[in-house]
Amino acid sequence: MARKRKTTLARQAEIVDAARKLIIKYGSEHLTVRRIAKEIGVSEGALYRHFKSKRDILFLLVEHIEQNLLGDIGLDREKDSSPLLALDGLLRDQISSIEQRRGVSFQIIAEIISLGDRKLNAKVTGAIDRYVQRIEEMLHRGVEAGEIREEIDLVAAASLLFGLVQGLVNMWALSDYGFNLEQKFASAWGVFREAVIPRRTDTV
Repeated sequence: MARKRKTTLARQAEIVDAARKLIIKYGSEHLTVRRIAKEIGVSEGALYRHFKSKRDILFLLVEHIEQNLLGDIGLDREKDSSPLLALDGLLRDQISSIEQRRGVSFQIIAEIISLGDRKLNAKVTGAIDRYVQRIEEMLHRGVEAGEIREEIDLVAAASLLFGLVQGLVNMWALSDYGFNLEQKFASAWGVFREAVIPRRTDTV
């Protein structure tokens, strides 16, 4: 009995997932169409029916990463708690998800940047910008609620949080996952929170 052929979307998803795994295993500079084809058990010609080049595969991979990042930091939980607590909870959930996935999204971002491809870098930059903007929106709600000082530069604060998560994940991966990522984030978040909340004034 002939094996049922996969749909285009299913095959593309399989190709992108294989590229993700190979980047983590070998690094982006060693990712080739031949390796991807071998990973999923098809010919290079069959793979080229779905993507024109390795760059096209990486473009779709970046889109998947962006969907994961923005999905991790959705705004739904803000309805149930204060904006600052909601952001804390959302980032902790994301850190937990990153820990379970071994930091895949952030490692791949770093790997793709290392290729030096301008179009890919622009794609990654756009994804990061939208992620940072989502954090900025949540911080703005914190200002409106009186939980964050009005004079705080929210663009810089949102970028700082992205850098905090990216930096911790990179350090964690370089240490061969040798420390508790969630605990490290909790400590760093405490420092960030104290820096942005309204200062208390002593009453006479």
